[in-house]
Amino acid sequence: MTRLLEIMARLRDPEHGCPWDIEQSFKTIAPYTIEEAYEVAEAIEQHDMAALKDELGDLLLQVVFHARMAEEDGQFDFDAVAKTISDKMIRRHPHVFGNDRVDSAAAQSVSWEAVKAAERAEKAAAGGRTASVLDGVALGLPGLTRAVKLQKRAARVGFDWPEAARVLDKIDEELSEIKEEIGNNGGHERLEDEVGDLLFVLANLARHLGVDPEAALRHTNAKFERRFHQVEESFAQGLDEVSLDEMEKAWQEAKERER
Repeated sequence: MTRLLEIMARLRDPEHGCPWDIEQSFKTIAPYTIEEAYEVAEAIEQHDMAALKDELGDLLLQVVFHARMAEEDGQFDFDAVAKTISDKMIRRHPHVFGNDRVDSAAAQSVSWEAVKAAERAEKAAAGGRTASVLDGVALGLPGLTRAVKLQKRAARVGFDWPEAARVLDKIDEELSEIKEEIGNNGGHERLEDEVGDLLFVLANLARHLGVDPEAALRHTNAKFERRFHQVEESFAQGLDEVSLDEMEKAWQEAKERER
């Protein structure tokens, strides 16, 4: 860690550092931080431990980069980041570092959420406002992931359908509203609103079924990519002169080969 921190300090040195690294800010680096987290997830999905080691290093570099910029700005340094998360982990695990007792992972999840809720309430009080069960759900999360987190928070206070069948009814309702907007030549803003409603309910259905909607969509994206490549390979001359019916036939053949 000492070596990595020294490397980052050198990269950010105004006189002898890297011009690109010197120019960066929290805002310009944030997209790379998100991207590196996704690459960690991809390595895990592919069971590639060599890639995981590499991607975890890339992700750690992002933490070091942000901490270095904060240190230059007089806000905090890497040691403060490490201390903050260490203190938080001790605070959220009183059954390990204190005298509390939990007998299962499920019980620990309840305890964890109780501690987090207390932290949110304390933070809200410090800001002079009333705490909400939706506090702390990061805006930067992917849309489907954030939808599920919001729904889970609301469900904790009973704002939830009791069963998946009720969610299916809501999907039918949202589809009808989209069809109505299309029939009425609804504007882009209205259509965006209705499509958003449908996606939110689909995320809710996934939650009720115990499915991660982001993971499901990533799986489907990979499946589409794999099958479309097979469609392309079916037409050596390229797809520009191929009819939709011909491409659909090749698509169905690609699906059959996977069964």
